[in-house]
Amino acid sequence: MPGHGPRKARRRRGILYAAALFTSALALLVTAPGAASAAPGDTVPPKPGEASMGVGVRMHEGGDPTDGTPPRTLDATVHGVDVSSHQGNVSWSTLWNSGVRWAYVKATEGTSYQNPYFAQQYNGSYNIGMIRGAYHFALPGNSSGSAQANYFADHGGGWSKDGKTLPGVLDIEYNPYGSTCYGLSQSAMVSWIRDFTDTYKARTGRDAVIYTTTDWWTQCTGNNGGFGSTNPLWIARYASSPGTLPNGWGYYTFWQYTSTGPTVGDHNLFNGAMDRLQALANG
Repeated sequence: MPGHGPRKARRRRGILYAAALFTSALALLVTAPGAASAAPGDTVPPKPGEASMGVGVRMHEGGDPTDGTPPRTLDATVHGVDVSSHQGNVSWSTLWNSGVRWAYVKATEGTSYQNPYFAQQYNGSYNIGMIRGAYHFALPGNSSGSAQANYFADHGGGWSKDGKTLPGVLDIEYNPYGSTCYGLSQSAMVSWIRDFTDTYKARTGRDAVIYTTTDWWTQCTGNNGGFGSTNPLWIARYASSPGTLPNGWGYYTFWQYTSTGPTVGDHNLFNGAMDRLQALANG
């Protein structure tokens, strides 16, 4: 009826005004400091067993500022990835077709965790033609270096001279579950790492690769220089260059340059040509 027109118009204006208020409030909530959710693994500690290569880097050195594009810093490099249970069943054919030629797979953590996707990831990368290896996420505050090295060697971290298996990796970085250096003094940390690497060498005949960051190594080992002559270095730094290396290493063997790469997040470069990577695999 004509007499209802003004009331209907006022009702419509009231609805529109309420909607505008709701939209404004929502915008304020989204843009308020701290309102946005942190990216998984960046600030929220993982559950036991869920730590993966680089989790401590993202938590302590900030998020990955790169866009995943490989840096153009070396004349001869071979592209690789590292994976854990977070990636689930990996599309190795996609990675192979994109130029990835090597992979490291998380096998163990501490002395109680095994990656449930290890077989698919470790065998899948091998079957597609990649050179692959396994890594162990260290928990130095939980048990001895020798205990964790033996657990690693017994559950996927072994080595065979087949030309396609790389030596195992000790992932030693910021503690994602607690105190940065796992409650160990610098001298105790050096002894723990030595215990692990000596045991791994005795079990497999190979010197373990050490994955770390310069900042963590400086804080937690006192920038010890005693491993550079025996253990290859895998440096983690999400930037256009690997930066200053830990004491004792004149060069790096692997460089994890991003956690935001295509197909899987963590992408890496081997410091050399394919024949040198094959030489590392052969020992």
